[in-house]
Amino acid sequence: MDIDNYDDFEEIHVKDVYIVDVFSDPTPVVLLENSKGEMLPIYIGHLEALSIGNVIKNISPPRPMAHDLMVNIFDRLDIKVEGVMIDDKVDKVYYARLLVRKDNNIMQFDARPSDCIALALRVGAPIRIRKKVLECSEIEMSRLEGARVMNIFG
Repeated sequence: MDIDNYDDFEEIHVKDVYIVDVFSDPTPVVLLENSKGEMLPIYIGHLEALSIGNVIKNISPPRPMAHDLMVNIFDRLDIKVEGVMIDDKVDKVYYARLLVRKDNNIMQFDARPSDCIALALRVGAPIRIRKKVLECSEIEMSRLEGARVMNIFG
């Protein structure tokens, strides 16, 4: 796919990170929202939820987390995070690419959406989602109905 062709994608923003109590199994979820208010929850790991939540809440841990370390490495190597592309969903698993620029070369890396989001938030890079993936969000949102939702930071 041509990474400069964004016609199939739309920009999306992180609304917040929550802990969702589904069948009494607390699971972190990052809630993404587009400009029309359409939302997409993506279930993520606890460490990624903490990392994303730290950026949203402007919390600086005493020591760098993994995503902070990556940003520091990118800075020293003069690598710029250009953005995130959430491409696909297969068997309830979301797929994303991290786009980075070194000199005049843009490189793509397959990565978990949660890691891409954590990096993009730290550097202010855009997060884009394929429109057809977002269209499936109503089904995903219905899974949250009746679930107990708690903000990850209390």
